Amino acid sequence: MYPSRLKPGDQIRVVAPSRSMSLLKTEQIEQAKMVLERLGFHVSFSAHAEEIDAFASSSIESRVNDLHEAFSDPEVKAILGVLGGYNSNQLLTHLDYRADQVQPKIFCGFSDMTALASAIYQKTGLVTYSGPHFSSFSMKQGLNYTKDYFLKCIYSDSPFEIEPSEWRCDEIWTKEQPQLNDGPIVINEGAADGKILGGN
Repeated sequence: MYPSRLKPGDQIRVVAPSRSMSLLKTEQIEQAKMVLERLGFHVSFSAHAEEIDAFASSSIESRVNDLHEAFSDPEVKAILGVLGGYNSNQLLTHLDYRADQVQPKIFCGFSDMTALASAIYQKTGLVTYSGPHFSSFSMKQGLNYTKDYFLKCIYSDSPFEIEPSEWRCDEIWTKEQPQLNDGPIVINEGAADGKILGGN
């Protein structure tokens, strides 16, 4: 099951199934929202995106409700996670995976969001996206690369070649300075054909 491609003016819902959006600085939130709006999208936030508890997240009930609401809202065409973390697996047994409850739409994120993306794909057949978080659009280095490939993935059905990013880290997430990326490392030479399940 493939979600529809996005169009200018479509609504992207930002959800926080892992860590809370309140961990981001106000300027990061404003920057990421501005970047997505300049790409032509309407950005909305889930009701509990900024709720926070002792585990830097919100309650299971709040996160599940936000995901269910985002998937059921016909105005929402894509769902972006805020950022990763370590606790989205808490939601797996609480989500409603029934096909009539899941409208096909782009579900995108990486890191801890992989648990949700994999479960949604396995339970419903909906193809999910291993790609940027909402917070990724506030990064300083590599932003053009992120925007370019995000748009290629969500707008077009045409195949494209993936080039390595120029950068391999950003000071927003680490105390290290950004470093140049030497490109992919080949572990085993060869070729393969089949489905690829991304994530980490």
